[in-house]
Amino acid sequence: MANEISLQPTLPSQAYTDPTSFEREQEHIFARSWFCAGREEEVVEPGSAVVIEVMGESVIVARLADGSLRAHYNVCRHRGSKLCANDNKWGVALNGGIDRGFIRCPYHQWTYGLDGKLINAPHLSRADGFDADELSLYPVGIATWGGFIFLKLAPEPGDELSRDLGESDIGPAPRRLGNYPLERLKTAQTITYEVDANWKVVAENYNECYHCGGVHPELCEVVPQFRLKGGLDLDWENGVPHRDGAWTYTFSGTTNRKPFDTLDESERVLHKGELIYPNLMLSMSADHAAAFLLWPIAVDRTRVECRFLFDPTEMARDDFAPEDAIGLWDITNRQDWAVCERVQQGMTTRVHHRGWCAPMEDDSLDIRRYVESHIPPEME
Repeated sequence: MANEISLQPTLPSQAYTDPTSFEREQEHIFARSWFCAGREEEVVEPGSAVVIEVMGESVIVARLADGSLRAHYNVCRHRGSKLCANDNKWGVALNGGIDRGFIRCPYHQWTYGLDGKLINAPHLSRADGFDADELSLYPVGIATWGGFIFLKLAPEPGDELSRDLGESDIGPAPRRLGNYPLERLKTAQTITYEVDANWKVVAENYNECYHCGGVHPELCEVVPQFRLKGGLDLDWENGVPHRDGAWTYTFSGTTNRKPFDTLDESERVLHKGELIYPNLMLSMSADHAAAFLLWPIAVDRTRVECRFLFDPTEMARDDFAPEDAIGLWDITNRQDWAVCERVQQGMTTRVHHRGWCAPMEDDSLDIRRYVESHIPPEME
């Protein structure tokens, strides 16, 4: 009967509930793919650095004097001590971490440059058979696009040198969103949500609007098309229209903020969305962006970091008030997370072996194709 009405199967339920499946994804997807980990605004100045916890690993991201970025594992090559950490547990201050353009190990004071090269190992020299060139920090792949930082935990040769990602790396987003000034936008506010659902459930939910009419009444007031045919005819390639008189994602559909000056005429009144696998979801309005970073924590738990990005010129205005957009997004997000948790709960029952996608959910099947293309067949 399912095939008679053109339903397509999802991934099997165990792909969302089995810890072994989650471990395979950690290794074959999240360690080997470009994973969005933050914004360049966190390391703007040369000599600045930040520590990012990525999929159970700790990574130091630094801005070098020439403006380029580097990323390394937060672990000393000597005895494996963590270089940068919070030492409040014992109430002591260790002489280590990032300091004035250097990275110092708190254990034996081995010191590295922000480029990862070992600069000094106290009381050791080439006369002792010691070669500092062979003991640089372990590199992590690093790249950027649209002001976002992407990391690769298992880098390929050349990935350690920062570069801009293109369509061959992260899909069509660079082309489709080319007019949006993502690189210059700044974060006005971040809301972090803890969702008791597999990361793929969250991504699939973002990729369809079959649920919008029943789950998002506030959003559908701004975009009535979301109610029509379960979102079957939505044109995400060129953009989705708002109701008459509306042009942005706020409760009123309008705002006192100016549209981005780089947009074409249609983009000033339409909304665009992109899912950049494996973990970046972008919703673009004419005056702001909502960026969702998915952080898979466990097979049934995902941290969603939602960043609200605005033009810094607008943010500098005395009357800048982003709550009109953030408020609509927050209620929409919480509605999404509630239904995602319901899905996760249902998939754990003994009778549920897989789900089905209706024609208007065809984009949700992308996650199936994406996962199957990255996990070796013998592991499925």
